[in-house]
Amino acid sequence: MVVDAKTLAATSTTDRADSSAAPRTRRRGATLEHAILDAAWEEIAAVGYDQATMGSVAARAGTNKAAVYRRWPNRTELLTAAIDRRVVHLDRPPAGTGSLRADAIAVLETMLHRCQAIAVIPDPKGELAAYVRRQAATEAFDQMERAFSRAAQRGDFPNGALHPMVLRLPVDVLYSELALANGASRRQVADIVDHLLVPLTQR
Repeated sequence: MVVDAKTLAATSTTDRADSSAAPRTRRRGATLEHAILDAAWEEIAAVGYDQATMGSVAARAGTNKAAVYRRWPNRTELLTAAIDRRVVHLDRPPAGTGSLRADAIAVLETMLHRCQAIAVIPDPKGELAAYVRRQAATEAFDQMERAFSRAAQRGDFPNGALHPMVLRLPVDVLYSELALANGASRRQVADIVDHLLVPLTQR
């Protein structure tokens, strides 16, 4: 049997396309959803956020695109769900340390860790990093508000309530460091709290 060059090339291309596809098995409900999210995370790690598609995720999960679209209407929501499932959140109620300084450092360090956790994922356009920064900052604002509320209840502000901008300042500064500088560190987190936040709360 003679196989022409075009047929051989087509077969080779098909083999490469199927190499990352998982065998299809019948799964439903949460089992299938978890498999899709795991596949989406693996696809992001393998090819980068901007190259992952609904089709490639479906193939890696061993399912069809219709099953994916029934759960997530578009690529952004699917990849966001996969990332949120793997990257640390700030949305749990903070434990509370009894100190505004310690609470603020804990909130900012968690924000920092959340942003650093996705550094291993190829993201040449910076879309993923920008998304995670926005989400982390939004969550950090909520957590900082809770920390300030506890501090006020303890009577930590002898001169009365603080301006809302004071609450936002530490998160805004860390966000800027993450977005504009070459990352940030735990030392910078402590400096933000000790040299900006703490002096403003004692005025």
